[in-house]
Amino acid sequence: MKKVIYAVVLLLLVAGGLVFANREKKIETAKKLTPKPLSAAEREAERKKWEATPEGIKFKKWEASPEGQKVLAGAAKIRKEVSGFTNMEAVVTSLSLPPGTRLGFAVMASINGDEYILSFGAGKPDEFQQLSSLKVNDRIIIRSHVVSYAPKYAYPIVTGDYAERDKKVIYKRAPRKGGC
Repeated sequence: MKKVIYAVVLLLLVAGGLVFANREKKIETAKKLTPKPLSAAEREAERKKWEATPEGIKFKKWEASPEGQKVLAGAAKIRKEVSGFTNMEAVVTSLSLPPGTRLGFAVMASINGDEYILSFGAGKPDEFQQLSSLKVNDRIIIRSHVVSYAPKYAYPIVTGDYAERDKKVIYKRAPRKGGC
């Protein structure tokens, strides 16, 4: 009987040791997977390295072109409102986007006299039910945290976080789950 008890205890110790060792490996790999943020000098070095690639050279040429300058000026024009997350009045100018655009649900809108792609992202169709009732020349109030641009598009891209029409909220981006 003693031999059986010793065997069971020994088996439990070995199994416990294996479980504990496996747990430590998982903790180590989790620590390795979380990258530390780059310093300003490292970010600058990475940017310089990217600018030397064919994509970086193409982007720099686009930035210097008249089309790129127009897009950058449009983005700069509303940067203050975007960084302050303040209301901007927009007029819907088109319900369709230029060919080849892949931004999810979006419309063309005029803000302060400049054209922008107002993108609400990809999502479930029921999220955009009220937005789909928009018509050309509708005046809406929008708020955004992001204005972006890319050589692929001839207009700055405003990511809509909030939209209202006639003092009724028609879209509000859901907050991210599990983080910032």
